[in-house]
Amino acid sequence: MATNPGIFTEWPWKKLGNFKYLLLAPWVAHGGYLAATKGWRAADPGYLAILPSLLLRVLHNQAWITASRLQNARSRRQIVDRGIEFEQVDRERNWDDQIILSGILLYLGALYMPGGQHLPLWRADGFLLIALLHAGPVEFLYYWFHRALHHHFLYTRYHSHHHSSIVTEPITSVIHPFAELVAYEVLFAIPLIACALTGTASIIAFEIYVLYIDFMNNMGHCNFELVPSWLFKWFPPLKYLMYTPSFHSLHHTQFRTNYSLFMPFYDYIYNTMDKSSDTLYEKSLKGKEETVDVVHLTHLTSLHSIYHMRPGFAEYASQPYTSKWYMRMMFPVSWLSMVLTWTYGSSFAVERNVMKKLKMQSWAIPRYSFHYGLAWEKEAINNLIEKAICEADKKGAKVVSLGLLNQAQSLNGNGELYLQKYPKLEVRLVDGTSLAAAVVVNSIPQGKDQVVLAGNISKVARAVAAALCKKNVKVVMTNKQDYHFLKPNMPEDAAENLLFSKTPTAKVWLIGEGLDASEQFKAQKGTQFIPYSQFPPKMVRKDSCTYSTTPAMSVPKTLQNVHSCENWLPRRVMSAWRIAGMVHALEGWNGHECGDIVLDMEKVWSAALLHGFRPIAQV
Repeated sequence: MATNPGIFTEWPWKKLGNFKYLLLAPWVAHGGYLAATKGWRAADPGYLAILPSLLLRVLHNQAWITASRLQNARSRRQIVDRGIEFEQVDRERNWDDQIILSGILLYLGALYMPGGQHLPLWRADGFLLIALLHAGPVEFLYYWFHRALHHHFLYTRYHSHHHSSIVTEPITSVIHPFAELVAYEVLFAIPLIACALTGTASIIAFEIYVLYIDFMNNMGHCNFELVPSWLFKWFPPLKYLMYTPSFHSLHHTQFRTNYSLFMPFYDYIYNTMDKSSDTLYEKSLKGKEETVDVVHLTHLTSLHSIYHMRPGFAEYASQPYTSKWYMRMMFPVSWLSMVLTWTYGSSFAVERNVMKKLKMQSWAIPRYSFHYGLAWEKEAINNLIEKAICEADKKGAKVVSLGLLNQAQSLNGNGELYLQKYPKLEVRLVDGTSLAAAVVVNSIPQGKDQVVLAGNISKVARAVAAALCKKNVKVVMTNKQDYHFLKPNMPEDAAENLLFSKTPTAKVWLIGEGLDASEQFKAQKGTQFIPYSQFPPKMVRKDSCTYSTTPAMSVPKTLQNVHSCENWLPRRVMSAWRIAGMVHALEGWNGHECGDIVLDMEKVWSAALLHGFRPIAQV
């Protein structure tokens, strides 16, 4: 929102939410009716081409979002070395509004604009006219309109909304108040209207111009330099005809320079070009050596989880993961992305964070949860994890934390496999057991002297049971086989607190993977279920029972560039396994925590609190 919002700031269909797409329905239905009754050849091809054009623009913009976020996760060639937060993501979630507005105007023009009907596929003279009118009137008028928008009166009422994003993403380019974007649409329509009125319009020429505007807008706001220097060496005048991401980035950081739309020559003419433009371009293009202190290894979960990762759908990634009904319609795309991901031969960076002087990245193993249950995938997955660990070690990382199933006992013995293969590994492997167990133990309400432990007995479950038994809390198990397995592993002075019962009465249940619905219903009404597993329970009771999140903590404000949710966790909440790696590096601990090794839970818990991480209940 602008500092002091002016009239027509809000988009008129804001209250419609996702139903706003229905605004285009009458024209889409009309086009379908014409094609059905008159046939595809008799119907107006330009009118029918509008919907595919809008869909192409959506895909084009999404491609820029994904490419930009993948590139910036690696931090190379980054222009502004700062992070973005959820506030910016929320402000920019309506990037598709301008596509809807363009669609409405195109449909109206195709119906009522003289010369806008039954356009030919291509006319070279019309394309040339568009190019000349854009380089002339459009660029000139935009330059002075943009300078006017930076006058205090218009800036506070309109343009400040766009400049709220110091660190830009491709979609920042179209985040404007309604009135301002209408002005841009009128401005960009000048070449199109001129072509229609002169009888030189064509479908391909119009489409190229619209895609050109989208391409240049997205490129100029992507926050990493990608325009190669050889282009300007090969054709020196090009520096006056095409801007670069670093050129426009200076406008967002300096505000009073580099006003041009896409062609910087007006900034040269009117002496408003930032003097550091060339220097920043060369510096950004050269990039910097990629450094990382902590690497967190994660992986894709469900088939649709690829959209929830940070490089996926920005709005979707900024909310806790839930299965959406409309995602089922994207099954073909989801399946194709799964195949492409599966064929990818190494992990890839999906997120970059900074805390104090600590630089962190999240890398995704290109496998989904169901792959980890396939015996024939075991060796391939271990090779991918091993390759990622060796790469992190080569980059000088201090810690690699193993998230989700990357630390499964059945896969690699909680990471022990990699230590056996690389005994001189300098990077520290952390499976996060101690912090995850500490989160579970500290989630139990004060005064409870009995809990139920149910589900598969993992390393975390063993650590939790041992810690509770030492505190004289009775730990009741409902599975006799698991009870006999765990009993010998309990400390001698606390083993008597581990009990077996088929009918437990405790109203606090610690649950893990493998707990079926029938066992959950053995618990009394009002029971508090606290997961100790990496994944939330597949089924939850609808009565008065409550469910905690999987072991996690809220992160301090010093942890920056957090604008996506980690799987199903709330905003600015991270899994204990991920936080454990950060704490390990912040404290400078030299040992590993993997295999059978479990660090001192109280020590790790206190360190996490010291660095600002908090239990979710205290958010």
